Amino acid sequence: MHLSVVSSLDSQCREAATARLGRTHRDSVVVLHDLLDGSIVLRRIFRNGELVEQAQTPLEHGCLSCTVRLDVVPTAERLASSGHDHIVLGLPPGVSVDMAVAELKRGLGRPAVIDNAVLAIDPSGLEDHIWDKHTLYESGFTAMPEDERTSGEFLIGELGHADTVMVHAGLGAELAGLRPDSSEAWAQGLELLGQLAPHAAVSASDDDFRPGCYDGAEALARVRRGSVRVPLEEGSGSFRTVLHKVERPLHPGRFQEALPKLAEGSHWMRGRLWIASAAKVRIAVQGIGPRVWLESTGEWLADAGTGTGPVLDGEAPQHGKGLPDVDAVLDWHPRFGDRGTVLAVTGRGEDLDAAEIRALLDGCALSEAEMRIGFAGLEDPFELESTL
Repeated sequence: MHLSVVSSLDSQCREAATARLGRTHRDSVVVLHDLLDGSIVLRRIFRNGELVEQAQTPLEHGCLSCTVRLDVVPTAERLASSGHDHIVLGLPPGVSVDMAVAELKRGLGRPAVIDNAVLAIDPSGLEDHIWDKHTLYESGFTAMPEDERTSGEFLIGELGHADTVMVHAGLGAELAGLRPDSSEAWAQGLELLGQLAPHAAVSASDDDFRPGCYDGAEALARVRRGSVRVPLEEGSGSFRTVLHKVERPLHPGRFQEALPKLAEGSHWMRGRLWIASAAKVRIAVQGIGPRVWLESTGEWLADAGTGTGPVLDGEAPQHGKGLPDVDAVLDWHPRFGDRGTVLAVTGRGEDLDAAEIRALLDGCALSEAEMRIGFAGLEDPFELESTL
């Protein structure tokens, strides 16, 4: 059984992407799920572009994960039992591909190959989504009042996990009879996609599309908290990404003062921090539009008793489930191990001063004199030690 999984916040983009994916295999079936008000799941199944089944199912607990576990997964199982070799799953708005793939692998009773993890989007609205302060519920994307994610948080997460981004005019543009693909906002949205997801293939309706690109292990490595992936080449357009690394630990007070300046004008800030007041804690930092947060991701490998170099007993450093920690291997320091600060900031070129960002971070690093004194007595303004 082959599966293609599509996430989106726009029904028009999702349906265009699923229809296109349905044409990549000879015997494909397309399934669209929506979670409606009142905990009702609407399921529609298409074959060769024709609606062959439509049903509504009430859920006792109407949440997105329940929709996937109790309807998406059983529907995929039923269709596979009926002989369909390729199933395209159009997820309800707000459901992440990551969560859906995990539930499918856990719940299906037969082996399944994930051909593609696709984000369907109208790029002309991408920048607005990133800066939108409203939650998915407030914006009407989900029927769950407790869903406090913003559209920017959802899309950044999906861009990390997806191998393909399919672009199409959104529902609003279709209803208004607009052609956003010829607008400046569309062109800039495509450029921003290249900065936010340099690994992903961006595919318009008339582009060639190659199915079978999904690599689950690589997707998990990309979305690991604190991981940093940036474009290989710096473009000359409206957007840019600034990457900087600091070997020594950061002074917590100086970093607290610098953080608002680092985040100012940033569409997406991400990375990992080595902060002196919580020296054994690997801190992930993320800023998406107006929101910035820090969180513990556990101990550094160098503090976890796993060794003093990137090769341990013939194997690379590990993080969870035996997966190699690529960042630790690539950035291992002979003195500090995997400890260190790596930060990337993406935004408009006129809003990002690379020299200022690097100077701010370098100014947060402990001096040699401070290193000799040690970290004892440093206050922990972010209360990072308590997160372990």
